[in-house]
Amino acid sequence: MLSLIGLGLWNEEDLTIRGINRAKNADKVYIELYTSKWHGNIQKMEKITGKKIRVLKRDDLEEKSDKIIGESKNRNVVLFILGDPLVATTHVSLLSDAKKAKIKTEIIHNASIYSAVGETGLHVYKFGATVTIPFPEKTGDKLPESLSKTIKENRKSGLHTLLLLDIISEKNRYMTPNEGIKILLEMKILTKNTEIVVFGRAGSDKTLILYGKVEDLIEKDFGEPPFVMILPSELHFTEKEYLENFEVKK
Repeated sequence: MLSLIGLGLWNEEDLTIRGINRAKNADKVYIELYTSKWHGNIQKMEKITGKKIRVLKRDDLEEKSDKIIGESKNRNVVLFILGDPLVATTHVSLLSDAKKAKIKTEIIHNASIYSAVGETGLHVYKFGATVTIPFPEKTGDKLPESLSKTIKENRKSGLHTLLLLDIISEKNRYMTPNEGIKILLEMKILTKNTEIVVFGRAGSDKTLILYGKVEDLIEKDFGEPPFVMILPSELHFTEKEYLENFEVKK
């Protein structure tokens, strides 16, 4: 059996009892940490589960998933995944491959950034398509047109846009809100008067929510990652009222 288990948003304390119990009874346990910044401790997780946990790299899942599928045919294999297991398409593909091989699968859900954004006061049902702001060097300094197109379509439909900030996990490099803002300014998606929300360290006791104009946020030190940004559409009065608790003004 292959079990995909959500880690939640911050550290090993976010694990569910069900997820812990499944890992305790597993033959092999893996974890992937390349989709965001995790502040947990693998040694503590090993103590909690009583299992040795192997860290997987991106290509272990995207290019070498046959190994995990093969192991799951006759053994109980657990894969811990940041946030909720099925937010990233890579994990959906892994699940699909397992089903094609007639391997029993199980999903143990956990908190995701897609639900956590409600902490900003913005209505979750008013979010449109999500975009990722990539590091310019990844795209030859030419950012994808789809980024601008999606944001424009969301705005036209009166929907908020969740902006994920790129990471290069193997280099421990995480895009800062400052970098993301500057990229969108260069693309002319933002102006200095555009209002945005910066949401950081979701799920922790260090959560950061800041709301304000680009010119008031671009030079701030936001502290340790991870972060997302939100480009709000027209705000409902209850959204506006709540966000004013986090408003930044010079």
